[in-house]
Amino acid sequence: MIAAVTQRWRAGRASYRPAGEPIRTADYDVALLERHAEARAFVERHHYSKSFVAARFVAGLTRHGEIVGVAAFSVPVNPASLDVLPGGRATGAELGRLVLTDDVPANGESWFLARAFELLHREGLAAVVSFADPELRTTSEGDVIAPGHVGTVYQALGASFVGRARPDTLRLLADGTSFPNRAAAKIRGRQRGWRPRAELLERFGAAPLLADEDPAAWLALWLPRLTRAVRHPGVLKYALAVDPGARRALPPSLPYLKLGDVGAPPARPRRAA
Repeated sequence: MIAAVTQRWRAGRASYRPAGEPIRTADYDVALLERHAEARAFVERHHYSKSFVAARFVAGLTRHGEIVGVAAFSVPVNPASLDVLPGGRATGAELGRLVLTDDVPANGESWFLARAFELLHREGLAAVVSFADPELRTTSEGDVIAPGHVGTVYQALGASFVGRARPDTLRLLADGTSFPNRAAAKIRGRQRGWRPRAELLERFGAAPLLADEDPAAWLALWLPRLTRAVRHPGVLKYALAVDPGARRALPPSLPYLKLGDVGAPPARPRRAA
């Protein structure tokens, strides 16, 4: 699929480069990062979600020593999402974050991912899943922070489009970022990692959650005040081969979608090339 533009990020806002714009590859390097702190800070600074993932591997795109892109390959929240891959959970991962700044030319994503896949193949990965969110994301005041995308870069890499994930109801904070159900569950049970999730709500105006306070009652009070419920029809799911030999073992692909196609019923699957 050819698109007129490709998506980029800068300080939490989406921006675009004209499609077909060549990248001068001699200016860039790709490597797997042993330490993830700098990549985490980069993603949290630029991606609209302001969050990182439970990364197994992180690839960095650098230009003259400066990070200008990050691809984080993570353990998915639902491990069953890897079952569509050849090798399944044993040799699969989720491409949980792909963030390039708006000064990287348009062909940067596909070139970056292709180089990252070569490195991941050496680490034993066979395939990955990734998700594209075609839905508009706005702040509570209506400012657009992410206009939605259909995974053009995955299509350019010959991914299998396997359909939508199941519909869900999101809880969005005033800045348009999501407060996941998993975060709420951690707070209710005071599970490991609950405190940063509670502090997030506190930054948006919740009273501090006290040590002797019922966390379920606290959430019942503050979630409706600080978040809005948005029904989401489901993100688009792709399967991509990391190992070239795994390409023909990918699941059959549905026809690729454009933004105008989102919501239309899918046609018959086709086998990935």
